[in-house]
Amino acid sequence: MDDAHFMRKALALAERGRGRTSPNPMVGAVVVDESGVIVGRGAHEFAGGPHAEVIALEAAGSRARGATLYCTLEPCAHMGRTGPCAPVVVQAGVRRAVIALEDPNPLVHGRGLAHLREHGIDVTVGVEQSAAERQNVVFLTTMRERRPHVIVKAALSVDGRFAAAPGVRTLLTGAPANRRVQRQRAEVDAIAIGSGTLLTDDPLLTPRGAYRTRPLTRVVFDRRLRTPPSARLLSTLGAGPVIIITGERARALAPDRVAGLEAAGALILAPPADDIGTALRALTTMGVSSLLIEGGAALHRAALAAAVVDEVHVYIAPAVLGPEGVEWMGAGRIAWEALRDRRAVWLGEDVLVEGRVIRDVHRNH
Repeated sequence: MDDAHFMRKALALAERGRGRTSPNPMVGAVVVDESGVIVGRGAHEFAGGPHAEVIALEAAGSRARGATLYCTLEPCAHMGRTGPCAPVVVQAGVRRAVIALEDPNPLVHGRGLAHLREHGIDVTVGVEQSAAERQNVVFLTTMRERRPHVIVKAALSVDGRFAAAPGVRTLLTGAPANRRVQRQRAEVDAIAIGSGTLLTDDPLLTPRGAYRTRPLTRVVFDRRLRTPPSARLLSTLGAGPVIIITGERARALAPDRVAGLEAAGALILAPPADDIGTALRALTTMGVSSLLIEGGAALHRAALAAAVVDEVHVYIAPAVLGPEGVEWMGAGRIAWEALRDRRAVWLGEDVLVEGRVIRDVHRNH
């Protein structure tokens, strides 16, 4: 039996949950009988919903007995929002379980596999593991780093500038690139900007033209509490919460500003330490597993310097802003060799360059 072939089928099924399962992983499963026929399919499609292997086994019914279960992630063996899956696999009577990836969640890690083996199921782990890791990179980052998976996104001119002049809102990218940005907004848990970007652009930060099934958290990093209660962002609370991250000192010194922002509907978060890593860990406790940092340059630089960035997405537009334009990174520009899985994609007249951060190489630059 071609294990890789059937695991790819399970990975494709898992994609049904993209943008909807957070903080859970995306998981797909297929049940294949002894003749090589798929007799059950399942996907975990939303947080709190049934798990992929349970759906697949229910679809297979009695045909699951003696069959092989292909699952993109280790079946759980603990009680969460739903019951444990490993006992369900055992009760279904499958002969063999092929798993792409062990679950790094300490409540699960290895226990589901041990349960299956203890009950006589032949277990194979690691089939299409790299593909499974790429698919669930957000979940893996959250489990391993105890912070959200962070993507830095910037739109630049060909000469590496993001604004025509300081404080000037500058639109660079065309419609195809903008549609891609909206699709990404529809997938992530939260979008973040700095207070400078908020004051310059006064953005809404809502997904437009892309379907989203759950609230979108918007985050403003604002050490000086410069965000006005009249910010347009605070008129969109129906789309999701707005969190303003500041320092304990700023909150203590400006109670009237805090009260005004809270009256406008903002949630004020003042982590115990004034660094971006602590702020990100606090966001994780509030249900944020993936964070798209859209601007501005100071926030991008701070996140990169703190080594909490996992991916960099740069949209390059066919425009020249010249020496009066504001450089994105300046002397702290990104070394592209510090990114792995680099790729470039044409989006109309713009080019998207993206890659994943290699921690050690990045620190050396």
